[in-house]
Amino acid sequence: MPKLYTYFGIIIMFYSNEHEPIHVHGKFQGNESKAEIIIDNGEVKEILIKSVKGKSPLPANNLRDFKAFVDTYADEIVKKWIDYFVLHKKISCENISRRIK
Repeated sequence: MPKLYTYFGIIIMFYSNEHEPIHVHGKFQGNESKAEIIIDNGEVKEILIKSVKGKSPLPANNLRDFKAFVDTYADEIVKKWIDYFVLHKKISCENISRRIK
């Protein structure tokens, strides 16, 4: 399970057996939500926040942070998805300590 980022206590990651659409999971203290990144003609068109079956969703303040993070880093997340799932490259985790507004 490649961990992509940590952002104010939220772990942003892929599971190793993922499927399309491109998406990331945000985990915080046992809670989890996911963000699906919808792409059309090579461009990010929409980000959908969804619940994860069997998990409690991120609390409201963490969910806002997760959504803001994915909105800002969507292009990089897509690149990491391609690197990991298509090109089979190793992914390293980045700690993002600057708050996204």
